[in-house]
Parts: sequence; structure tokens; C-alpha cells
Amino acid sequence: MAISVETFFLNPDAQGTLQAQIQQMVAEGILSGRLRQGEKLPSTRKLAQHLRVSRITVTLAYTELLANDYLSSKGRSGYFVSDNAPEPLSFPPRPEAEEALDWSRAIGQRFSGGTPHTKPRDWARFRYPFIYGQTDPTLFDHANWRLCALQALGQKDFEPLTSDYYDQDDPELIEFIARHTLPRRGILAEPEEILVTMGAQNALWLATQVLLTQRRTAAFEEPCYPSLRTILNQSRCHLAPVGVDGEGLIHQDIPPETDVIFATPSHQCPTTATMPLARRRALLNKAREINAVIVEDDYEFEMSFAGAPSPALKSLDGDGRVVYVGSFSKSLFPGLRLGYLVGSRPFIREARALRASVLRHVPGHIQRTAAYFLRLGHYDALIRRMSGVLSERRRVMSEAMDLHGLELAGQSGTGGSAFWMRAPEGVNTTELAAQLQTRSVLIEPGAPFFESGSAPQNYYRLGYSSIPASKIPEGVRIIGEALRNWP
Repeated sequence: MAISVETFFLNPDAQGTLQAQIQQMVAEGILSGRLRQGEKLPSTRKLAQHLRVSRITVTLAYTELLANDYLSSKGRSGYFVSDNAPEPLSFPPRPEAEEALDWSRAIGQRFSGGTPHTKPRDWARFRYPFIYGQTDPTLFDHANWRLCALQALGQKDFEPLTSDYYDQDDPELIEFIARHTLPRRGILAEPEEILVTMGAQNALWLATQVLLTQRRTAAFEEPCYPSLRTILNQSRCHLAPVGVDGEGLIHQDIPPETDVIFATPSHQCPTTATMPLARRRALLNKAREINAVIVEDDYEFEMSFAGAPSPALKSLDGDGRVVYVGSFSKSLFPGLRLGYLVGSRPFIREARALRASVLRHVPGHIQRTAAYFLRLGHYDALIRRMSGVLSERRRVMSEAMDLHGLELAGQSGTGGSAFWMRAPEGVNTTELAAQLQTRSVLIEPGAPFFESGSAPQNYYRLGYSSIPASKIPEGVRIIGEALRNWP
């Protein structure tokens, strides 16, 4: 790889001849690790022009570095950092400087803290990764995604690739969402009622910022998606956690002063409970009674392989009080960060303006690539393939859990890609997860899904989207063995 000439500059306060300064500049780059073995240096002509010195000065400096084995020369190919160049120096940690500014007072709002909900970055190296939301490379249609990406990068799509949409979105993606994706959930929406977001989490943040203030109250499920609680805390609104049961959010427990209700009716996060139609209607009636808005996160409706999905709350909404959150990141791959909001025009208008002030819009080439992937039928084919595989994994996992005595705490009636589990009383699943990692098994502790002050310690989640069916029985056996031998 060639090193950019713009990374070189002479220190105006340096001592010595120009030749010596150039030698020192290159040597220090090698010793600091900034210039690495095998990397190509700029030509003598380019570096001389950049530094505004004579070419012979740079040539003499390179020649001296060549003699000292800092550089090597490969015929007419130029100069490279030598394979025999000194290794970068190892420096002791720099002592912390005393900063004059008191950052504890300078920071106006804090966004760190809370119970972390993370997965190991190297999760794929574990033999039994029972984690949720990661992509199985054996299922993803990489070939057709690459072809769609190449098509989106072509001359025909130069405008969507390079244009600043400002506060708008790719019309082809919006059209597909309006004409194909939403009707499958019983939702009819105009383009002006749809906003593309950087995934479902960005959609939830936009909704929170638009709908909530410090004086308003948000009701949300307990347990719930950890990042939603973080977003709500950041908004400084009043929080009203509401319990869930086997049918999802218990609407009778929603406080009358609630302004916004956050719910995951298709697959409650994390219990996976599916809210039946009768309760969905009751939730809408409750919201109408207290004049609240509902934010419906329909994050995994495509994975309804065990039964037909219930109608979306938004499809049952007769007075426009439901804001719908959808995502392609869960069904395609999490790194895509592509979701959408559907709501009444006044709401979308404000969400669009807020998005424009923060990030303008989702990159055009990402939107156009996704539009091609959806429009050409690759997405539907992928969902069918994933549904078949996940259905089989769910069956194998259910049998293995029964065999080894694992207790199920919640189950969706329509599918999904995870089980919500309960360990025996006294088991700390955070400690259990650490113990299982040493045996190449990954599970997700349940504590981050609850309020930190009252979080039960014996819940955990087992995902099956990233583990082959052939490995599930042995992985479940190891979990069962660890539970039987606890502590």
C-alpha cells in the first residue's frame, strides 16, 4: 500500500539540514509504527514537490535511509519500508496530564453508564454461539447483494449515489416499502408518511425526541430492549415501566398520565411473547382512552414461520395514533443499519427535520442497493430460506432443552430467532455466561433487559440465528450440565 504524500510534513522548528530533517521525519515514522514494513513511500519527485524542496535533497535522504536499512529499493518500483527496518519502539504509558478544565462540570448531559448489553466481537470463533441478532454467513445471499451493490454503483445510478437528498429518501426504496413491505402488515401509507432511518434504534431515538419532553411520561415494557431504556433516560422524560405476561404488555397497568407507549407486540423483547388480536385492540382502546401515542416496534415480524403473524397495531389504528418502526437490519444483516418509520404526516415532518439536522439521510447507495435487493425478489427468497432453517433450529433446540431440563420462560407462538429462559433460583446468569465462555458457549444474561435496581439475575436469552442445528444439542447439553452443577 502506498503512503500518502500528505502525511509528510517538516517541522518548522526543526534543526539541521533539509536532508537530515527528511531522514529524521521518515525514521521517526517507522519507529513510531506509523509507517509499516512493506509500505511504499512517495516518489522523490512527489515528496520534493509536496515539501517544496529540491528533488536531489529527497533522493540523498532516501539513499541514506537505504544504507541504514530503514528503506529498500525495488528497481523502478520505488522505495519501500524495509523488511529489516527497526521495530516500532515500545513506550511506557503516558502519564495523565492535569487538565485545567473540569469535565465533570463541563459535560451538560451524560450518555454513558447503565447496564451494558454487549456481545463478544469475536463471537464467531465460539463453537456454540447462542446469541441473538448476528448474521449467519451460510444463509445470507452474498452473491446477489454484491450484484445489487455493483448495480447501485453504476453510471445509471450516479445521481442517487452522489446526490445530497437533504431531508428526502431514495424514491425507489420508499415505493417498495409503501407498495410491498407495509401491505404485508396490513398498513397503507403514502410516501410522505414514511421515513428511512439508520436502523430501528435510530427510529426509536427520533420518535422519542419528537414525542417526549421532560414533562411527559413514557410507558414501556419491563423487561424491554435495553437500548430503548437508554434512549428514554436520555430524553429525561418520566418513566413508567409496565409488566408483561405470556401475551405481551399488560395494558391495564399503563398509568393514565402516560403520553407515549412503547411496545413490541409481534415478538416482545426479550420474552418473545406474541400479543393476540384481542389484546392489541384493548391496547389501542387504552391509548385512545388516555390520549396516548403508541410506538410499535415490529422488529421481527418476517420470522413468523410457526404461524401467521397477527395484524400490526398500525393496521388496526383508526385514528393515526400509532407510529410504526420497521427494520431491514434484523432480516438482512445488522451492519446494514437500515430501518424506517411510518406515521401521520405531522409526526414524519418533524422526524424528517430532526434527522436532517443530525445526519441528513441514510447514504444513497445503501438505500439504492437495498431497493434493488428487495425489488428483484432476493429479499423474499432470503426470508423463505431463513424461515425454513430457523424453524428446524427451533425444533432441534426445543427437543434439546426438554432433554436437558432447561426451563423456558417465554415463547412466541409464531416463530422468531430466540428463546427467553429462566435458570433456577440462585443462579447468576452473568456469572454463568462467563463460565460457559470458557467452554466455547455464548449465552446472553437477562439482567440488562431489566431496570438495574430490580433486575432478577436468573434470566437469560438463547438465540439460534447464528448456530447450525448440528451444534445445538451439544451446546444445550453443556448449558444444562453447567446449571445442574451450579454453583
